Amino acid sequence: MKKPHSILYHILIFVLAQIAWLLLLGIWIYWYVSNYIIFEKVGDQLSPQIVYDGVNIFPFIGGIILLLGISFGMSLIFRHLNVQLKLHKLYDNFIANITHELKSPLSSIQLYLETLNSRNVPPEKQKEFYELMLKDASRLKKLINSILEISVLDQKRISHNFHVYNSGQEIIRMVKESADEFKLPESSITIEGNARCLFVIDKNAIKIVINNLIDNAIKYSTNRPKINLKIKCGIKKIIIEFKDYGIGIPLDEQKKVFNKFHRIYNHEIPNVKGTGLGLYWAREIIKSHGGSISVSSEGKNKGTTFKIELPIYKLSKIRYINKLLQSTKEYEISRN
Repeated sequence: MKKPHSILYHILIFVLAQIAWLLLLGIWIYWYVSNYIIFEKVGDQLSPQIVYDGVNIFPFIGGIILLLGISFGMSLIFRHLNVQLKLHKLYDNFIANITHELKSPLSSIQLYLETLNSRNVPPEKQKEFYELMLKDASRLKKLINSILEISVLDQKRISHNFHVYNSGQEIIRMVKESADEFKLPESSITIEGNARCLFVIDKNAIKIVINNLIDNAIKYSTNRPKINLKIKCGIKKIIIEFKDYGIGIPLDEQKKVFNKFHRIYNHEIPNVKGTGLGLYWAREIIKSHGGSISVSSEGKNKGTTFKIELPIYKLSKIRYINKLLQSTKEYEISRN
């Protein structure tokens, strides 16, 4: 595969293009002014019609506007190119991370199988190896599924199975279920509020969002993770605040955390595993539910708060329920 040019190459091309059109503009102005000076010197000797035609300045002004338009267009192109180069760099990092993430469980499974094949392993140890292999296989399956789901999201082909639920009961149930999956003790999670309003969600999709938030809370905590969950019903929205007490997110990184492939590096936790897709996936799921997700952090080692807002069923059904039910119908048709 051909190695892509560095960003300096593209910057150089842009600068040379700017110099080229500025040089063209300078030559044009010089030509126009030179002709104008000549015209001023000999203008009295020319016929009135030529004089009238000679002082027409509109082509000059039109040319300057055209060149300014070209300059603006090139600036937009350069900006777009810069974004694409950054995305390409993030993509390269993602490939490196995902390769490592895929190789780790595969290497572990291979090691256990080679050990079982080459040695007389006691039954108790065999059972332990099988459990570890199943755990690695499950991790590998989840990783592959997440990559496939992101592909579906990007192509806007995702289908949700929407139903109406009691917001407080369902969110609390999913958080406790996820905590059990991650083997978090009950004391590590505190829950405030118990919203009774109804909302329409695909509970499997929202469970993915909660899993990602809990996973991040665990990975980005230097001590035993603590999570505080607040649920309340607003006038038109259900508000869910998910706060952890980990390393926090710097202010300049907070707008980037939902970008595809973006990962935060912290020297206190240098070897955090991940693909950079979790929060991007969460944002897309929440958007598909007609809601929003935002992040805030007071600073280093002061934790992070994710705020999720989802529409209340009663006040939002005219706006988007028909669309969601149509998606549900399409989903059921596709299953049949």
